[in-house]
Amino acid sequence: MRGERKDIITVSEAQLKIMPEMSELLHTRYRFLQMIDMLGPVGRRGLAENLSIGEREARKETDLLREQGLIIASHSGMRISESGKEVLEILKPLVYEWSGISVMEKQLTQKLGIQRVLIVDGDINETPSIKILLGLEAAKVLSKVAKEKEIIAVTGGSTLAAIADSVTPSDQPNNLTFIAARGGMGVDDMRLQANTIAATFAQNSGNAYRTLYLPEHLSETAYKAIIEEPMVKEMIDLYDRTDVVIHGIGSAIEMASRRNSTETEKSNLLEHGAVSEAFGYYFDESGKAVQRIQTVGIQREQVNRCKSIIAVAGGKNKAAAILSYFKQGANQTILVTDSAAAKEMLHLLK
Repeated sequence: MRGERKDIITVSEAQLKIMPEMSELLHTRYRFLQMIDMLGPVGRRGLAENLSIGEREARKETDLLREQGLIIASHSGMRISESGKEVLEILKPLVYEWSGISVMEKQLTQKLGIQRVLIVDGDINETPSIKILLGLEAAKVLSKVAKEKEIIAVTGGSTLAAIADSVTPSDQPNNLTFIAARGGMGVDDMRLQANTIAATFAQNSGNAYRTLYLPEHLSETAYKAIIEEPMVKEMIDLYDRTDVVIHGIGSAIEMASRRNSTETEKSNLLEHGAVSEAFGYYFDESGKAVQRIQTVGIQREQVNRCKSIIAVAGGKNKAAAILSYFKQGANQTILVTDSAAAKEMLHLLK
């Protein structure tokens, strides 16, 4: 008909128009294959638990994937085949397009005013193994931004530990030096402290590391004395020369609890409207620093001078904290998050 508008659509859009159920089916099988890639070798029960589905559905889908040669089943469990890895890589752009992730990445990159936002599918709060995906994605980013002989500062936390576990010698440049961005946090699990994580990054990538074993909380007198120590001066010099920072973003009260803060200290944070935490600074909704922990570690001005910053945080409950932090965040930051946090951030920004 004359005057009728003719929309130009892509092949994938045409496929969805004729088979709208195709998107959900593809997404389901992609998640199965992705989870087996992350966890393998994994049994059917373990896979079902991680995907929050019944074993019957897990059996049905994994049988199909096995028949197609995408996974290999053995006594030790299921693991992805080389063909399966190729399929994952090829299908990723299509899955992200159909699920709306690609659009969300562009929207958040613009709204946050940073270099880039990368989103992995899922909710770390509902599916803890999504943390592995965050780690893998952040490790890929590191391999692209880091150059030989550079200094990489890393903070603590379980998400950073997942990134450290994901790096390999073949993926990362040579002669890197990983340094702890802070001293100990006072947490019981040593694996989550910045010192341990810096060492894990170095060991898994075949590089060097430097640690900083100091208390998290220091009095003004102790702080002034410690920063005159040769070892501490050397670390401060390394912070001044840091090229890449990898850090998490915490919810203010959750981080205060991890630091064993008193109820009075937590109440003070709430009174000042603290929403997020990073590098020992607590920020309110507008991104203003309302409190700072007196300790030796990389400072905000040193972070902002770095050529590249990788921030990693996920989960719907972290959305407000992420938005709070990026009100004043450096624009050379690449944020790696999950789709649950991304959707909630866009909702809060409406």
